[in-house]
Amino acid sequence: MSHFVKKCGVVRKVSFFFAFFKEFALEFITIVGISLSLAMDAFSVCVAAGSKIKQPTLRHYFRLAFHFGFFQFLMPVIGFYGGVLIEGIISSYDHWIAMVILSVIGAKMVWESFKNDKEDVDAKGNDPSRGMTLVLLSIATSIDAAAVGFSFAALKISIVQPAIIIGIICAAVSAVGISLGEKIGSKTGSWAERFGGLVLIAIGIRILIEHLSS
Repeated sequence: MSHFVKKCGVVRKVSFFFAFFKEFALEFITIVGISLSLAMDAFSVCVAAGSKIKQPTLRHYFRLAFHFGFFQFLMPVIGFYGGVLIEGIISSYDHWIAMVILSVIGAKMVWESFKNDKEDVDAKGNDPSRGMTLVLLSIATSIDAAAVGFSFAALKISIVQPAIIIGIICAAVSAVGISLGEKIGSKTGSWAERFGGLVLIAIGIRILIEHLSS
């Protein structure tokens, strides 16, 4: 009898372990899926940035990947702790902010691509991995992530670990985008920069349409 009781106890422990592991795996897969979907705009922008920079160095990779990943981490945290007040403010204007930022920077890239005198991007001060351009792109591509924070707060789920995963995946995806953009830019020249600018404008318009139609 005691042997049977011990065996039942072992079975219960094993069952609990597998149930816990299954739940953890499903939650992790869900967070990874959310992270990848949130990172797609950053990926597209980094493709455009990589095509503009032409020959990105490790510093370009670090600045873009770090800032995009950091802001993608930060926005859900702000959304989680900001609550209803920030949600009302952001949800009313976030799509317009993102559309304006991306469209202006995209139009600037298209205009610069038609210049005959193609000087180094750093020398002209037009490096998208520097200054206010980098900050604005980081905000524009991550502002929607605040909604994830609102959702996690409503479900009473801790935001720390999901936000870290979201930021890391966005940084990795951004680095892949820069590499792809570099390859495209090296083969297509100024046409890649024009296409990259149009991509930014298209992303901004898509964000606006999605919010207005929802």
